[in-house]
Amino acid sequence: MNIGKKLYEGKTKEVYELLDSPGKVLLQSKDQITAGNAARKNHLEGKAAISNKITSCIFELLQEAGIKTAFTKKCGETAFIAPQCEMIPIEWVCRRIATGSFLKRNPGVKEGYKFYPPKVELFFKDDANNDPQWSEEQLIAAKWCFAGLSIGQTEVDIMSHSTQAIFEILEKSWLPQNCTLVDMKIEFGVDVTTKEIVLADVIDNDSWRLWPSGDRAQQKDKQLLQKVESSCRVVVLMGSTSDLGHCEKIKKACGNYGIPCELRVTSAHKGPDETLKIKAEYEGDGVPTVFVAVAGRSNGLGPVMSGNTAYPVVNCPPLTPDWGAQDVWSSLRMPSGLGCSTILSPEGAAQFAAQIFGLNNHLVWAKLRGSILNTWVSLKQADKKIRECSL
Repeated sequence: MNIGKKLYEGKTKEVYELLDSPGKVLLQSKDQITAGNAARKNHLEGKAAISNKITSCIFELLQEAGIKTAFTKKCGETAFIAPQCEMIPIEWVCRRIATGSFLKRNPGVKEGYKFYPPKVELFFKDDANNDPQWSEEQLIAAKWCFAGLSIGQTEVDIMSHSTQAIFEILEKSWLPQNCTLVDMKIEFGVDVTTKEIVLADVIDNDSWRLWPSGDRAQQKDKQLLQKVESSCRVVVLMGSTSDLGHCEKIKKACGNYGIPCELRVTSAHKGPDETLKIKAEYEGDGVPTVFVAVAGRSNGLGPVMSGNTAYPVVNCPPLTPDWGAQDVWSSLRMPSGLGCSTILSPEGAAQFAAQIFGLNNHLVWAKLRGSILNTWVSLKQADKKIRECSL
């Protein structure tokens, strides 16, 4: 790796240009801990490796969820490679629980007060003045421009919504370890190549406050987030291979959420014993499963499955132009005692399965939350473009 000149040095990291990779930089962590805007600092052996490991893990998790981040790959124990960004000098803070400096700035609020939704605040990075709190209006009034992108209302809204989404994804990720994410601070930059706002800098053990078991007395600011894998699957049952194209769309959409998907062929009308045998294969191994029934004409597959399993069943009939309007009633009009739902879109059926798994699977939930954010950002940017064209 051909490292060039130092572009920036902060309290806990250094940034270097990469001569062989235009538009990329190397972020090197330092074995230094600070407090009070660097008024107090000490050397701590091994701190850089821990910080780099946490940041890399967090950025990889967020990237998998669809969050735009300034991260390419981990590079050794104490550094990572990232797209070069012009940093926006604002710390975005998101809080679920009122504690620390918030109580000093808001006398009368009791410690432990919970914010629903989480509360987003912003602070101008200015060590000499102890990082004063700013309003969104002050940020817009600054009329900043980074890497050719002017920071206006749209950009501020994107950073605000992204901050909340990132907090909620990390909050869910800590729950399997019985830790409450109390608050968190992050920064954004503008990618000099793509001109997009991305999560940048680092998210390490100095970026959050954690209360194990929700207990402030056990507070740990230096705990390591571990990526806990949890399994799940969708099993698509098709009445005929003529429906394979429809089923492949479901499988592809499941892949977008990181959900394994298996395709099987069975007919509840022509071979009910085999249908129930296939069902039993997936009930005995403890893997959370959603069955998707794909059957045209008279759909007996979904109702039979729903009447014989406690697992969720979704009907996703492949409707045809000729009899589709009549055939759909075999999926909608269920006998009493059956609870299978009906979703006509293959992508919608996969999303519904993901929402079921997301109740207990933070990795699937993160992808759903990231998708919601990206849809919102796309609409916001489209609105900005059409307004600019109208002026």
